[in-house]
Amino acid sequence: MEKRELDGLYPMLSVEEARERVLSRIRPLEPETVPITEALGRVTAEDVAAAYDIPPHANTAMDGYAVRAADTMKASPEHPARLRVIADLAAGYVSDKEVSPGTAIRIMTGAPIPPGTDAVVRFEWTRRNGDWVEITTPVSVGQEVRPAGEDVRTGETVIPRGIVLRPQEIGMLAALGRREVVVTRRPRVGILATGDELVEIDAPLAPGKIRNANTYSNAAQVKKHGGIPVLLGIARDREGEIAKKLQEGLQQGVDLLLVSGGVSVGDFDVVKKVLAAEGRIDFWRVRMKPGKPLAFGYLEFNGREVPVIGMPGNPVSVMVSFEIFARAAILTLLGARDLEPFSVQATLADGVPEKDERRHYVRVRLEDRDGDFIAHPTGDQGSGILSSMVKADGLAIIPEDWDRVEAGARVRVILLR
Repeated sequence: MEKRELDGLYPMLSVEEARERVLSRIRPLEPETVPITEALGRVTAEDVAAAYDIPPHANTAMDGYAVRAADTMKASPEHPARLRVIADLAAGYVSDKEVSPGTAIRIMTGAPIPPGTDAVVRFEWTRRNGDWVEITTPVSVGQEVRPAGEDVRTGETVIPRGIVLRPQEIGMLAALGRREVVVTRRPRVGILATGDELVEIDAPLAPGKIRNANTYSNAAQVKKHGGIPVLLGIARDREGEIAKKLQEGLQQGVDLLLVSGGVSVGDFDVVKKVLAAEGRIDFWRVRMKPGKPLAFGYLEFNGREVPVIGMPGNPVSVMVSFEIFARAAILTLLGARDLEPFSVQATLADGVPEKDERRHYVRVRLEDRDGDFIAHPTGDQGSGILSSMVKADGLAIIPEDWDRVEAGARVRVILLR
């Protein structure tokens, strides 16, 4: 097919249009139950509600003496309130004694508030004298008392569906008495690199050959964002070989296929042809740099549609395309609610001398200068310069409608660290 025909059939899309088309074909996977010790980084597939108050009883926030606030109203260093200490109470125990007027209980942080008391006096506001304690500072009702349910109320949704579980959520699940949690199954992501020039990373480098870095950078990105990489190896620039490798991935139960190489206009870029022949191709060009030739479609297997993202072959293009499209696709498969990457505003230290109508993603190193981020481009921005990604803290976004970029421009930077 001639380029003019391709242009008419598959017009170039904006990043937003392309991303919307990708995500419209993807649905969250089915749930599964896992122990909370294995749930870090997983996405909740249920709302987690509290079955009881946390804390379950009123308790003291400080070491001190549990008292009736009324007994301390006139206390001062010169004229302390003098109370008889009738018991000691440590955290984890309850008192079988009730505090009556003129008495107090020595209490440790976290211990339940004893019957008859309504406040706690800190140790530093007291003087102990045998079985008696002198209170030098008055306290009010409720002072240093943590009420029942102060943290969580019975029936409250504490962890909603679609949340990526962090250590703090794991701790909360434990506090709620949950040994297990329902999460979305992790997607299996097939990763295929294409090209006659590729050899495996431990193979000798013959003339004209390069090692297959894309498979391993993509695999690491898949793991980072919660997927399970399924390595499908290298396919030569032959339609039959690429189709065979993709079928192998489908037979291994992958939920998403990532293919690097073979999606531009050249005679040997055959991934588009395979996708069109074996399934469907939705689009193949995006108004971005790097990553303009990016194909998306799906293959049918056992009654289901498996989405395929075909990325360029250059290593930077592959990684940037993943961050913009595949990352969101994996998070959608996981049922995550927040698909946006972390980003910061920064000031460009250097201008960008060449700028076309595409959205540019410039690799930058970030410097924190008096609370403001300064973004330094990491050198040559060619799509084959993988070292520019190694040096990068983020991707500075240069909008499509900017015809030039001067030093000092404010930009949004997608964080890679």
